[in-house]
Amino acid sequence: MKRFWREVTLAEVAGGWQVLLDGRAVRTQGGTAQIVPGHALAEALAAEWAAQGEVVDPQSFPMRDLVDLALDHVAPDLAAHAAKLMRYAETDTLLYRADPDEPLHRRQLEEWEPLVQSVERRHGITFERVSGIIHRPQPAATLETLRHALLQQDAWRLAAIATLAPLAASLIVALNALEENAAAEHLFAAANLEEDWQTEQWGSDADAAQVRAAREAAFAAAMRLVRLA
Repeated sequence: MKRFWREVTLAEVAGGWQVLLDGRAVRTQGGTAQIVPGHALAEALAAEWAAQGEVVDPQSFPMRDLVDLALDHVAPDLAAHAAKLMRYAETDTLLYRADPDEPLHRRQLEEWEPLVQSVERRHGITFERVSGIIHRPQPAATLETLRHALLQQDAWRLAAIATLAPLAASLIVALNALEENAAAEHLFAAANLEEDWQTEQWGSDADAAQVRAAREAAFAAAMRLVRLA
């Protein structure tokens, strides 16, 4: 698709801010008015439009796609998205560890345990750590507390969690991303600890590195949404 606008501006409207292309308000891909709550987030959206050349690159709108997810899909049914996210709590990658006598186990303890304990302290819950890959149910009280915590999030933060948890295969990682001083690079590395361990043992290839880079960019964009919204 060729670029069809000349000027990108912002307008303050009821409920927040909206991007204008040649004076026409941008809507979501689902047809909803794309109104965001803060000027900083609106600026990020505007920057994506302004950065386009003569030919529009659909893959270069990560913030727009996240905002559209929040407005078109998450906001209309917060409870449904919270329920979907609970499966990551029930089988969270950070809770399934190598056997204690394996070298990988020590790295998992160093990188994962602080993140697990952070969520436990914040929500007053206890997770069951598992050695191996055999599923073990988490305490019912823990799951109920996490479900309630997800229901307390607004559409913006829940959209970010809904993006982060699948990328990390971990609700624990996604919840840590909500913290003020959370670093995307650190959390993404924690989520990919086992993959990186395998790469250290057997090496990587260009295709795998490209896929990882795309996932990391999506992860960073979702964390940016948390900050801007």
